[in-house]
Formats: sequence, structure tokens, C-alpha cells
Amino acid sequence: MSESSSTSKEVIQNNLDYTLFSWSKQAGLNPVHAVRAEGVYVYPADGKRIIDFSSQLMNVNIGHGNQRITKAVSDQMEKFSFVYPGMATEIRGKLGKKLAELTPGNLTKAFFTVSGAEGIENSIKLARIYTGRHKIISHYRAYHGATYGALSAGGDPRKFAMDVQGLPNFVRVENPYAYRCPWGTDSLEECGEMALAHIERVIKFENPESVAAILFEGESGSSGCIKYPPNYWKKLRIMADKYGILLIDDEVMSGFGRTGKMFGIDHHETTPDIMVLAKGLTSAYIPFGAMMVSDKIANHFNDIPMVLGLTCAAHPVACAAALENIKIIEDGNLVQNAAEMGKYMEQEVAKLMEKHPSIGDFRNTGLLGCIELVKDRKTKEPVSPWNASGDDMEPTLRMAAKMKEQGLFTFVRWNWIFIAPPLIITKQEIDEGLKIISKVIEIADEYYTGE
Repeated sequence: MSESSSTSKEVIQNNLDYTLFSWSKQAGLNPVHAVRAEGVYVYPADGKRIIDFSSQLMNVNIGHGNQRITKAVSDQMEKFSFVYPGMATEIRGKLGKKLAELTPGNLTKAFFTVSGAEGIENSIKLARIYTGRHKIISHYRAYHGATYGALSAGGDPRKFAMDVQGLPNFVRVENPYAYRCPWGTDSLEECGEMALAHIERVIKFENPESVAAILFEGESGSSGCIKYPPNYWKKLRIMADKYGILLIDDEVMSGFGRTGKMFGIDHHETTPDIMVLAKGLTSAYIPFGAMMVSDKIANHFNDIPMVLGLTCAAHPVACAAALENIKIIEDGNLVQNAAEMGKYMEQEVAKLMEKHPSIGDFRNTGLLGCIELVKDRKTKEPVSPWNASGDDMEPTLRMAAKMKEQGLFTFVRWNWIFIAPPLIITKQEIDEGLKIISKVIEIADEYYTGE
């Protein structure tokens, strides 16, 4: 046994013996020992490279190993690494100004957090403080983070383990999921109209004067990249204003070029009252988040305390990473590249749909996409059902194993394969990844029962 393989085994064993892994049974895990990452690739200890087709967890927007971030962080740390959030720093002011320039409409001030989940938590708190109301409306098919409030807000089944202890006053509504429209419509537009009518009914049932905010993703992410119908956000804005309800836009996953525009909501030409940012804000080089608020909300606290706070809010090192990350996105025209590579991805996945009968649908915006796999295109029976477990997960587990074997990493969930590579990706790298995904989908084809 070589020294390197022995060392790698020791590293993995230390991880298994002394750390806990997210969302997993701890027994039987076999994690990859990563030693280096560059561009769209992660390099394990065995020397083989893994093409990253989900930016790890849809956050490494600028790609791996960009040393401009290293220098920006180092330069800041040479000055100072931390001061308490009540102090002004040059880097904090520069980042706040930049975000005010990038975000839509009258979103003018940033409250900096340590993560996206904490951004969601604070957006909920702020909406309740500002409006004096308490209920939050969100989508069933949405994930907003793993803290108590954020997990309670979404409908993702990962919350079920603590569901009975979940926070009160969260009300969920159906998504405009046109491929599986809850109202049985045949078009994206009609499904959207039914979804909006459904939301308004729920608002009335719940008492409009009790609803503080509607919390939706700028573009749907890990719940299946469910496309918003035309004018959905615009009509939602009108509805919210009608009832005095705030709009909170969760851009944690869809922000900073991921969808082919700077923010997902930019596709819908709508300005929310609060926008939550993270992930692509620093491309995850350092954990960080932010909550952008409108001038109206910011001014509300000119003469009364804003009772929100975090020890590491506006952390100078994280601010430095974020500001440089945004410069990298702009200098590299990565938003435009995401739009162009997204179109190429759609073109190439369309070819896969001709080859693989199990591909029922592909939903994509920029480089935030999801392949949905079915046993029958007519009935749309999923190859693995939503929230599957046990034997029902066999196809998914087989596909995940094949993917790992073939040297590709992406998020595989039930009957979904997500495609969200770093925004620096090229056509050649897309071809490389899709070639592997095609081999993986051959497994789903084995379960196909349609004509």
C-alpha cells in the first residue's frame, strides 16, 4: 500500500470518526478525499479529477481556486481580520455601495449575515417587526435554509424530522409547477394564473392583515428548478401591494449570475422589498450572506432601533471576499457566459431527450437547471417518487453511484438530476459532463415502462 493511499485513508477515517456529515446516515459513508480544486474540477487524493456540475452546491459561481480571492482576503487580514459590527470599515462601505448598485429598484441598504439561512431568518424577523404582522407565505416546493426559521418557512421534506417543533405562522402554497400542474392545466401561463388565484385565496383565508410577507425564491432551485410563468412576479407584486404585504426574494442560490442575469428576479423586472443573498456572493470561498432592504424599510428605522444583530455581521474578511468575487464576475463577463452556456446546455440536453425516453422534462434558466426523469412520459410517473426512501430509491442510488464512478459531481435527488456548473464553464466542459450524465440516465431508461 502506497504512503499516499494510506494517508488518504487516514484522512477519511478521521473525518468519519470525529465529524458529522450533513443530511446522511453516518454509517456506511465513503466520502471523497478532496485535495485540490481548480476551474470546474475537483481533484481527489487518488489523482482522478471530478467535473463539478453543480458548483458543489450551486454556489461556486466563479469556479474553484481563483487566487484573486486569496489575495483580497490576505490583504484585508494584514490590516485587521475583525472588528465588532458597530464599527465602520472601508470594505463594508464599498461592498454595501456595490450591492446597492447591482440590486434592482430601491433596494439601497445591506445587512450582512454569516450565511443564507441567517439572511432568511433576519428577513423574516425584519418583515414582522416592520409590518407588525406575523404570518409568512412561502411555496411548498422550496428550500430556504436549515436553521429553525428557514426550515420552517420552506416545504422541503428535510424539515419533517423537526416538523412538530417547527416555528408557527408559516403558511405554504402550491408552486406553479406546470409540468405537474396542481390544477391540471396544459400551459405554463394558465398554471401561473391558477397559482396566483390560489395565493390570493390563501391570503384571504389567513386574514390579509395578519400576513407580513410572501417569501419566494428568485428562481426555483433545489426543489426542481420550477419555472415561473410570465408575469408571475409582477402580478405577485401587485397582489402584495394590494394587501400591504412585503415581498421577500430569496436569491441565495439564483443570485450573482447563476440564471444568466445578475439575479433571478431580474428576469421578471420586479423589485422586492427585501432580497436575501449568499452562496454566489462570495462563491462560497468564505461563508457570508446579506439582506438588502428598500429605502422605505431602511428609513423606518431612522428613529427607532433595528433589533437585529450578529457577532460576525459585516465581517471585514468576508466583505473583502465578496467585493473581489463580484469584480471577478464582472471582469469575466460571467453573467453573459452563464446565459450563453445555458442556451448551449438546453440545446444539448434536447438531444439527450431524443436519446433517453426517461427524460420527461428539462427546466433551465442560465446555468440553473434540472432534468426530471420518469418511467412513462405520458403518465409522468417519476423514476423515484418525491421524498422516496427504501427500495423506491433504488434508481436514484444507482445513478448517484454511477455518477461518482464516472467522475462527475452533481446534486441527484429522487427523479431529478441538477445541472448548475460554475459560470466559467466552456462548451467542451459541458460536453464532457453531459456525456457522463447520458451514461447515468441509461440506468433510468431501464425503469422506463412507456411506449
